[in-house]
Amino acid sequence: MNKDSKIYIAGHRGMVGGAIKRALEKRGYTIIVTRTSAELDLRKQESVAEFFALEKPEYVFLAAAKVGGIMANNTYRAEFLYDNLMIEANIIHSAYQQGVKKLMFLGSSCIYPKMAPQPLKEDYLLTGPLEPTNEPYAIAKIAGIKLCEAYRDQYGCNFISVMPTNLYGYGDNYHPQNSHVLPALIRRFHEAKEKGEPEVVVWGTGTPRREFLFADDLADACLFLMEHYNERELVNIGTGEDIPIGELAALVSKVTAYKGAISFDTTRPDGTPRKLMDVSKLHQLGWQHFTLLEEGVQAAYQDFKQHYLR
Repeated sequence: MNKDSKIYIAGHRGMVGGAIKRALEKRGYTIIVTRTSAELDLRKQESVAEFFALEKPEYVFLAAAKVGGIMANNTYRAEFLYDNLMIEANIIHSAYQQGVKKLMFLGSSCIYPKMAPQPLKEDYLLTGPLEPTNEPYAIAKIAGIKLCEAYRDQYGCNFISVMPTNLYGYGDNYHPQNSHVLPALIRRFHEAKEKGEPEVVVWGTGTPRREFLFADDLADACLFLMEHYNERELVNIGTGEDIPIGELAALVSKVTAYKGAISFDTTRPDGTPRKLMDVSKLHQLGWQHFTLLEEGVQAAYQDFKQHYLR
């Protein structure tokens, strides 16, 4: 990519797309094309085709998606499958039709089988059953990977796929029902502190292990791979380090300065026992994360207080 290349970010108002936009602007890229969901419904093929024909972007970051935590994934199963299939299919096909030089599709670590060996290697894809609670979302993301591979195979398109681990950071979703675990904990501990509640109840047993990557680190990795990676196979993006949910809750309690107790509701689902990415491929390419978890949680908490509470 040159500094005057025309770059389209699908999903620029989301946490991931916003981080990619900040990273591009910080590095001096000047022609960044965006559309809000009100301006362009990515689920509508004709609208997406018209947009691509009009703007003719040279590079595309496909970060737009319908996302959420365990409850949202399990409740809105049809929406998570349909919306994500339509978004990725429309963008990938239009990118091919308009001769986009390179497209990056952003997936999710949930594409891997529930009981896959740890850490999760890229070639574990499609080797076993998925986690049932987020199967529709995972299937949609797997379809996106396969679309990129198929358009590369049939048409020679330079479409690559990256699979981030669990993300958090600026502009995260703190909805009480539809958020992911880390922003949900930040909100819950903050509200418990403000209300003087003696206890915070965390879903599950607290034993599942999760890996967390600051979204601005992900954006840096995406720009690195856009410049340096042109292969068919997907690439994991993560830290290569994980933490039990119980320890994560204790860390959030510390960052938010909550003084009460922490308990666990074992009637609630744990989800996948462990999800740790094998990032050796990414490390060999020359990229590693740079934001430590406590530092990132502190930044996310400040962002939550400054923007979300308004």
